[in-house]
Parts: sequence; C-alpha cells; structure tokens
Amino acid sequence: MKLVTAIIKPFKLDSVREALSNLGVQGMTVTDVKGFGRQKGHAELHRGAEYAVDFLPKVKIEVATEDHRVEQVIDAIRQTAQTGKIGDGKLFIFELGDAIRIRTGEANADAI
Repeated sequence: MKLVTAIIKPFKLDSVREALSNLGVQGMTVTDVKGFGRQKGHAELHRGAEYAVDFLPKVKIEVATEDHRVEQVIDAIRQTAQTGKIGDGKLFIFELGDAIRIRTGEANADAI
C-alpha cells in the first residue's frame, strides 16, 4: 500500500476529487495549508500599501491506495491539477505499513 500526498492549487480540488472518484477512489483527506516553493509568494496592494504574501494558500490531499493503483492515482492527480504555470504543486508517495478501519477492525487493503 502507498500513501499519495498531493499539494495543489485550491481551485483544482473539485476536478481532482472528481477524477479520483472516477477511478474508484473511495476516500481521501483534504487539508487547507499554506506554503511556497519556487513561487516564493508575491506582493499585493491593500488600501494603497504594498505587502508581501510569503505563504500561498494550497490544498493537501492524502489518498491511501493499493500498490497496483498508485500509477493511476498519480496520473489522475497530475493531469487534473496541472495548469502549466509555476505553483502547480507536488506529489509525494510514501510506503504505507498498515491501515486499520476503526469501526470494523478491517486491516490493510480491506480498510482502504
């Protein structure tokens, strides 16, 4: 099993969720986060004063999946979240040792 973590632009969340649902992904965790990479933030004007926005709003999506579906999940997220502009985000893939559904006690692939 793998845990796929994606950091994407917030306006891409609905299309990524839909693409993953079409693959049969039944669950994901979504967190509002802030950060920067090469984009390094930007400057904004507010009431005539310029100020720096160092951390940009992003969305973190976490999806636990079986090994044989990892490439499909990665491709769906990458193709759907891509705008071709700086700040599109990152994908991180981690080995997932165990997963247990609290309600039923199901373990590993049955739990996801």
